[in-house]
Amino acid sequence: MAWLTGCSSMEHKLGRGLANITEPIRLGELTRSTEQTYLADGPVAAQTYGVVHGISRTIQRTAVGVFDVVTFPIPTDPLIHPVDPVYPDSNPPRMKGGLGVRTDQYLGFQDTAVLPMVAGSDFSPLSAD
Repeated sequence: MAWLTGCSSMEHKLGRGLANITEPIRLGELTRSTEQTYLADGPVAAQTYGVVHGISRTIQRTAVGVFDVVTFPIPTDPLIHPVDPVYPDSNPPRMKGGLGVRTDQYLGFQDTAVLPMVAGSDFSPLSAD
């Protein structure tokens, strides 16, 4: 039963595996490989080698994700690096707006608000941002 210890490690491995399984949907590896090849070698290489390399990395990341999900109770080192899914530099991930994690926005504060009802602050109780 020693292989079942380390709950945090199991959670991270399962989460990483689920994220990697969605790689064919997000196409982060394909987009990043094409973008990086374009920057390093130009448009022709990006449209050929960059796409092929991106498809290869997508397949690798998806297979590793399936392996991580199937074997998540067994602690192992990550099989692919970088460990977390990659994104193109031109389009980094952002938190979705409706998840309730930006409480200052829902209270009416803007980016530079100091205190509500203070002259010069950006407090707006009816803000619809």
